[in-house]
Amino acid sequence: METNFTPTRKKKTNTIDIALGFSRFFVGILFIFSGLIKANDPTGFGYKLQEYFLVFHMDFLHDYSTWLAVLICGLEIVLGVFLLLGIYKNKVAWGLLLLTVFFLFLTFYSAFFEVVSSCGCFGDAIPLTPWQSFIKDIILLIFVFIIFKYRTRITPIFSNSTTIGLVSTLIVLLAFGIGIYTIYFLPFIDFLPYKEGNNIPALRVLPEGEKGDVYEYIYEIKHKQTAEVKKVTDKEYMDGIWEDDNWEIIGEPTSKLIKKGYQIPIPDLVISDMEGNDVTEEIITNPYYNFVVVSTYADKLSLADIIALDRINTTIRDLATDYNLRAILLTASPSQVARGLHDEMDLVLETFYVDAVPLKSMVRSNPGVLLLQNGTVIKKWSKITFPSKEELEEDYLGK
Repeated sequence: METNFTPTRKKKTNTIDIALGFSRFFVGILFIFSGLIKANDPTGFGYKLQEYFLVFHMDFLHDYSTWLAVLICGLEIVLGVFLLLGIYKNKVAWGLLLLTVFFLFLTFYSAFFEVVSSCGCFGDAIPLTPWQSFIKDIILLIFVFIIFKYRTRITPIFSNSTTIGLVSTLIVLLAFGIGIYTIYFLPFIDFLPYKEGNNIPALRVLPEGEKGDVYEYIYEIKHKQTAEVKKVTDKEYMDGIWEDDNWEIIGEPTSKLIKKGYQIPIPDLVISDMEGNDVTEEIITNPYYNFVVVSTYADKLSLADIIALDRINTTIRDLATDYNLRAILLTASPSQVARGLHDEMDLVLETFYVDAVPLKSMVRSNPGVLLLQNGTVIKKWSKITFPSKEELEEDYLGK
């Protein structure tokens, strides 16, 4: 009887260990990957958090969204690495469970109530719909539950407490340091449509051979004699109904997306001058070097931001005396704010107005700078990395 019982018990133990091992690997890699992708662009993830803050009426957290993004990204990386190393297994198991349940709630709420179009789980690198994110979190929760249930079976790679302390400290510093670095020095990898090398005019139009979204339009029509009211599609309406004088359209038609097509990368860029004239084409097709300074919210510039903008302005002013170039400031702030900033700092930059959404995609810095030529993004800089006059001459203008 003991002979029959022993192999059965051994088989069960091996199955649990295999399931636990795979779960640790899968969850650990996924958390590290998710954390690194978002830590590559915490400012962008912060914008996504602001959407959730609006939904849950937590607007008071808007100003802290970027640093909360760094915290979440760093926590994901730390939990993923600690899980793979097998250290702090109880704390890690609880952290994974609570974080996964929290993400599951957010993605379900976003999907069911259609309040956020993309969850931002993998940043702009891999955009997922809320329902896709919800399904992903359900699968993730299954593996996290296995880890949580059998957490006592996890064996750490390191047994020495001093080694564990040093390794964990290094991991924490690196995990949070990545996000902090990219806030000030821009993302390591730019997944945005305004990345270096992209031609802005080409990304504003539908490429030849591609088809855009297909919509169905619904008309509400009323019969003049019988007062019958019914809804018909645009196809049904054009199939003879429009010729019948007895039917009239009530109100405005509604649209319904029936087939998603090619998504134009830059669909919303409109640059306006102070009189409201559209000057988009004039700006983005300039054949000369064009310095585009972006300050999404000029009224939210800190003292450090003002100092950085002054340095950028001074450098461009010095360059303008020797080179044929154009320099502009794009902002979403009200005209009185922009005018006040222009006068106070004696800006050499021409001021134009753009909606905040495309400005946030241009450069993850306030202020930030793009160097354009013939509509192509030659280089991007944050407020910290903008080079000196001599460096710009050597690397770009002097060539």
